[in-house]
Amino acid sequence: MSLVNVSFMVLASILVLFMTPGLAFFYGGLVSKRNVVNTMLSVFVMTGVAIMLWVLIGYSLSFVGDHGGVFGSFAHPFMSHLNLNTLTSTHIPTSLYSLFQMMFAIITPALFVGAVVGRIRFKFLLTFLVVWSIFIYYPMVHMVWSPTGLLAKLGTVDFAGGTVVHINAGVTAFVLSAFLGKRIKFGDIPHTHYNLPWVLLGTTILWIGWYGFNAGSALGVNNVAVQATLTTTVATATAMVAWMFLDIFTKGKPTLVGVCTGTLCGLVGITPGAGYVTIAGAFWIALIATCSSYFFVNVLKDRIGVDDALDAFGCHGVSGIIGSIATGLFATKSVNSSLTGNGLFYGGGAHLFLIQLAATALTIGFVAIMCIVLIKVLQLVMPMRVDRDEEALGLDIGEHGEEADYTIGLSSDMAKAQTDMKLYATEFKGQTAHLRK
Repeated sequence: MSLVNVSFMVLASILVLFMTPGLAFFYGGLVSKRNVVNTMLSVFVMTGVAIMLWVLIGYSLSFVGDHGGVFGSFAHPFMSHLNLNTLTSTHIPTSLYSLFQMMFAIITPALFVGAVVGRIRFKFLLTFLVVWSIFIYYPMVHMVWSPTGLLAKLGTVDFAGGTVVHINAGVTAFVLSAFLGKRIKFGDIPHTHYNLPWVLLGTTILWIGWYGFNAGSALGVNNVAVQATLTTTVATATAMVAWMFLDIFTKGKPTLVGVCTGTLCGLVGITPGAGYVTIAGAFWIALIATCSSYFFVNVLKDRIGVDDALDAFGCHGVSGIIGSIATGLFATKSVNSSLTGNGLFYGGGAHLFLIQLAATALTIGFVAIMCIVLIKVLQLVMPMRVDRDEEALGLDIGEHGEEADYTIGLSSDMAKAQTDMKLYATEFKGQTAHLRK
């Protein structure tokens, strides 16, 4: 056992776990005041549900045995009869590797919650999260990260979860949104969010946690971990600034929500290639991914007509797809000697690029088809969407009987009073004249 690598991976696992409450703050700050509790609960509850599922059957289905290169074995419930003290190639125990992968199993389904907030029944969402993990997430982990997996044998490279995490969650978000239909948008005013400081807080936590996500995927203290840290930092900064300037050029002013959204696109875009590309490669991947996500969110989304509430597909799906494909362009053995060949831009020809293209397409197809099947089956036994009255009331009260805080009503009343004073300024002129002195 390498004590240095063990210490590093324990820290990386904690950082990835930290991302899920960070995501809860990010999504909770973006939604309307009527759906804050529902949104944050829907994200945070995965820290419990996913851990229980992972130890029950998740690890076994992902990494033990093989059935057709698609999934592992059901034979080890609660990870029983497995030697968890076996060391991996980086001299960490299998139990620690399992813990690290467990954290990925928590954050991934939490990502697509942002697409369906405000209109999906909590019971349906919770059930879907369970069956999605079993029939979609664990098979994706096996196909990409297990040596016997279908996509792994194809030669797919995915350093920290471009296909397994982001394309997977993004496509799921798109399919769920399509089935749910558009929100009634009762009482919603464009560009108003419950708490913008929460959005910034959540983004910051996600960025910090992402170092565990990307650097930790090197599975030890080595040059690849350092490179992943560097590329993650450069890509995130590039994407943040790119989205800000796109906002300035197209809308005339920068926004905090835009800067935070761009930051996430950079983190997502670099994930599949973080330990395979140079710093220059990280810059170009982030720039292309951010421009693509920006175009989708601001132009294509309305034309397609699928109401992805918090742009889970626009950010994770689109940037994940770009990052996965671009890894086939920018990956180089000079960064990571484990690569069998260089990317297209580094003299390796089209081989790796075509593999990445095929793996990305297969991931999109597999996830989309499985999501449609799971949703159709669940709809036979339970309703998917809340009724119109509950949606108008808000899911905080309708689904949970809680509100984010008591000041919501007070702040609304104050805002209305200020609006009334502006609308009827002439009538109030005499009464308010002394306030200006």
